[in-house]
Amino acid sequence: MSDATTVTGPPHWVLTLSCPDRSGIVHAVAGMLAEHGGNITESQQFGDPLSGLFFMRVQVESAASRAELETAMAEVAAEFTMSWHLDVVGRPVRTLVMVSKAAHCLNDLLFRQRSENLPIDIVAVVGNHPDLAELAAFYGIDFHHVPVTRATKAEAEARLLELVHELDVELVVLARYMQILSDELCRELEGQVINIHHSFLPSFKGARPYAQAHDRGVKLIGATSHYVTGDLDEGPIIEQDVERVDHSRHVADLVALGQDVERRTLARAVRWHAEHRVLLDGHRTVVFR
Repeated sequence: MSDATTVTGPPHWVLTLSCPDRSGIVHAVAGMLAEHGGNITESQQFGDPLSGLFFMRVQVESAASRAELETAMAEVAAEFTMSWHLDVVGRPVRTLVMVSKAAHCLNDLLFRQRSENLPIDIVAVVGNHPDLAELAAFYGIDFHHVPVTRATKAEAEARLLELVHELDVELVVLARYMQILSDELCRELEGQVINIHHSFLPSFKGARPYAQAHDRGVKLIGATSHYVTGDLDEGPIIEQDVERVDHSRHVADLVALGQDVERRTLARAVRWHAEHRVLLDGHRTVVFR
């Protein structure tokens, strides 16, 4: 993990936290940061009346070391029963991308990482088919072919976990990976796996969803990006987007539009996660955009 001492000028930190909502939280956090020479450059907060939880994201410039800030924050956290996380602003999150045969989401993430400062470091691509090995190689990323059958599913997931640990992976992105992860793997990587799928679900399941949608004359197509849980396609939603269509559109048009909305929806979800803008609130998310 990078340390803030490599940054030119005052180190820039991002602090996220959640805790039971009560008075004095913002004052305590801001006061602690001020005591350590902190200059707050961005601050967002939300109190959820349904869960009774308070959420906060702060970016702060401070010459204090990580150890000093973590020690001080631990004292505040103990008083307010907080869950919290401190990181360097903009540090690329070590990411593993999982794919099958569709290239659009993988290609988009690789391009954005290289050209648009998407704050991730894609350390490997894992595919249950070898089709996208050349695309990964074009960007200089190692490709691991891990085939999955009903008989080898446990072995394949064990290999995935090996790669996660060996490569110090912090985020796994399912970029149109057409395999269902086991409940055990979902629990092992809770809050670390992001998926993308078309938003027709639970309608139009299975093969050729856009053809099914075209046959039904849908007027909206879209995509949903969410954290993966043991409940298939029902994890906490990070981002959704839609495109309007009409009777003049052919199946190929719907597929092209669908792929485009999938790309941008996944990219936003990955960016917000990597920038520590997404906090879990039970089965929902708080997204500080």
